[in-house]
Amino acid sequence: MIPFENTWPYDKIMNDVYVPSCPFCNMDNVLIPLRIKEISEIQHGKKKLLVFPCCHSKVTIIDMDPDYMLADEQLRKFSR
Repeated sequence: MIPFENTWPYDKIMNDVYVPSCPFCNMDNVLIPLRIKEISEIQHGKKKLLVFPCCHSKVTIIDMDPDYMLADEQLRKFSR
């Protein structure tokens, strides 16, 4: 089972990839340095080091589906 806390939503707008907010600094509508063609490569097993331009935090993307990216570390913080 895929750990939900390691996923983050993304959107494709024209030829750009955005996240609604940064999982590290919470900045809204962040354009991430990821090309549309790289999504297919990631879905077929290639890993991608993603550096968020807003705060320079780094995460390795290990898989993607049409709506979410899967990282090798926790991106969602749950409070109990």
